[in-house]
Amino acid sequence: MRRTSALVSQVRRTIVRHGMIKPGDMVLVACSGGADSTALLHVLNELREGLSLSLAVAHFDHGLRAASGRDARFVHELAAGLSLPFYLEKRDVRDAARRRRLNLEEAGRFLRYDFLRRIAAEIGALKIATGHTLDDQAETVLMRLLRGSGPRGLGGIAPVMDDTVIRPLIEVRRKEIAAFLRARTIVHREDETNRDRTYLRNDVRHRLIPYLEKNFEPAIVEKLGRLAEVLAGEDRTLEAHVRRILPGLVIGEGVKARLNADALVLLPVGLSRRCVRAFIEIQKGDLLRVSFADIENVRNLSEGKIAVLPGGIRMTREGFWIGRETALSPRKRAVKRFQYRWDGDVPLEVAETGTVFSARLVPNGLVSERPFDDTRRAWLDADRLVFPLVVRSGRDGDRYRPLGAPGRQKTNELFRARGVPPAGRGRRPVFESGGEIVWVEGLPVADLFKIGPATRRLFLIEKTETQR
Repeated sequence: MRRTSALVSQVRRTIVRHGMIKPGDMVLVACSGGADSTALLHVLNELREGLSLSLAVAHFDHGLRAASGRDARFVHELAAGLSLPFYLEKRDVRDAARRRRLNLEEAGRFLRYDFLRRIAAEIGALKIATGHTLDDQAETVLMRLLRGSGPRGLGGIAPVMDDTVIRPLIEVRRKEIAAFLRARTIVHREDETNRDRTYLRNDVRHRLIPYLEKNFEPAIVEKLGRLAEVLAGEDRTLEAHVRRILPGLVIGEGVKARLNADALVLLPVGLSRRCVRAFIEIQKGDLLRVSFADIENVRNLSEGKIAVLPGGIRMTREGFWIGRETALSPRKRAVKRFQYRWDGDVPLEVAETGTVFSARLVPNGLVSERPFDDTRRAWLDADRLVFPLVVRSGRDGDRYRPLGAPGRQKTNELFRARGVPPAGRGRRPVFESGGEIVWVEGLPVADLFKIGPATRRLFLIEKTETQR
């Protein structure tokens, strides 16, 4: 009976520690034929009985190398030798990268995981195992550090992703894998692109890490792996907090959602950045190519300004709110100027805003409780009004003294204080009596026309219908 190697024992501990696999799971093993994924397949095959697993093998041919067909045949023969089901797909990654405007690495990753998830779903595999190692983790952390990533990026490669993709070799060094393959005389394929120094990862692997190990820290790979684990854990904690507080900062859903910019100011800077980042992810669908500068541009938007995100998504701020620029944004939905004369006898249809208003006289003594709602109704002292009222569109210089205010104020400042975006202000009719503003839909009535103990008759204006 073959003695269990240190590598197999380490992988078993990793699986248990991270809860990667449950007894009875089917695991689809992604195998390129290289050293790491070949070792992964053999190790999981050795653990299959003890962990009550069933295995299948998948190989994705990127179509980028002349030898890719031989790699596919090698993996097929490897799977057959272990009596395991084999699945193969070949795609033109170069063409996909051109069509999707991605680099080759991004396009290959997208197509590869798409293939793996489809096959897993077809065969009922609950887990997809990939051959990422501790060395891959260290290389990823360094590459992201060089690119200016934040805590999530420096968290590196997750041992478990989306409860589906697992990395059983993530705590194993590449040199341990090489020793395992030699000891078992296991053959594997060599990918010549691993020596191509035009790829940043290969430069980090063959130049930077050996330099750091020799001149600074022999255990740099292990320490970078530990850093990734610490940051990933803290990132999960902070993201859970963001998920709890974000609903209180956002109104609307999907692409119509808006983020409260004034509330962001009250948060610690780091937390406000994370909230903006999460909001961008909602709007964009992902965070691909979203940089620190993009997050800061959105977080610091001033009113009426635009921040353009990767993918061409345009974010704008209107009043308190940050959201996507749409066909209904300020510069695209100006309301036609209007003016009506109205005595309140019949409903007033304001065609330009799609709203209908009605009015009625009410003796003061007949109303004990008056439901106040500035967005829908105004209670006024009828005897102070001069009819007909003028109902018109707003103007930039409009000002009046709102109920209880110490003096006259600009309507635009009042709207801003209430979080009404500029795009919506032109849709709020202004009601005038004798040249004085008595009410603006959405704002308090004018102090001059308020009801009081001496009021004999009330004039009630109500918005009764919105036509569009």
